[in-house]
Amino acid sequence: MSAPGRPRVLVVDDEPQIHRFLGPALEAAGYEPLRAETAAEGLRLTAERSPALVLLDLGLPDMDGQQALPRLRSFSAVPVVVLSARDQEGEKVAALDAGADDYVEKPFALGELLARIRAALRRARAASEGGVPGPLLRIGPLELDLTRRSARVEGGEPLCLTPREWDLLAALAQAGAGRVITQRQLLTAVWGPAHAKDAQYLRVYIGRLRQKLGAAAGLIRTEPGVGYRFGEAE
Repeated sequence: MSAPGRPRVLVVDDEPQIHRFLGPALEAAGYEPLRAETAAEGLRLTAERSPALVLLDLGLPDMDGQQALPRLRSFSAVPVVVLSARDQEGEKVAALDAGADDYVEKPFALGELLARIRAALRRARAASEGGVPGPLLRIGPLELDLTRRSARVEGGEPLCLTPREWDLLAALAQAGAGRVITQRQLLTAVWGPAHAKDAQYLRVYIGRLRQKLGAAAGLIRTEPGVGYRFGEAE
């Protein structure tokens, strides 16, 4: 059984050194680590032990992590953070589009990984407790009124946003602070599936949003070749 108050984190990786490193680190951070060295074992433990979060390697011996992700998503909404040495843009985009909540390249800094874990768990907890966000959403100095479709920075006057700029800002903010959102996901959500490859739309509108956000422009962080991360990861 899981220790009271200690969320289970399932590490699916075939590298023993990763488990030797992450096991004690996760325990010290207040988590209960679970270990799997194959995709099949990871899928089984996800179903049987209901971890709070899964750390998933892509280069597994029995099945590529990109193939395991859709199988996991067919029965579980558990947050998944991919840990992989693959740094190609296509791999990141494919993993995020397949249902991963975040993507961390190896080698990684432990502090950053733990921050990503905390952010993913916060998003999952908020989703389970509240479902759809309330009418007011605050991220750093930015306040969004989802009912009135208005935004303001640090109590100033409402920003003058076009309907499309508002839709884009709301999509970024509602995804959750610290979460990577791919270009395809944003384009599909704001412009529709027919524009899923029109990255130029996104670049233009992101630029406009940053200008209008002024002091809060830094909330929109670019993940080169992948998409965007809104707000802080911690």
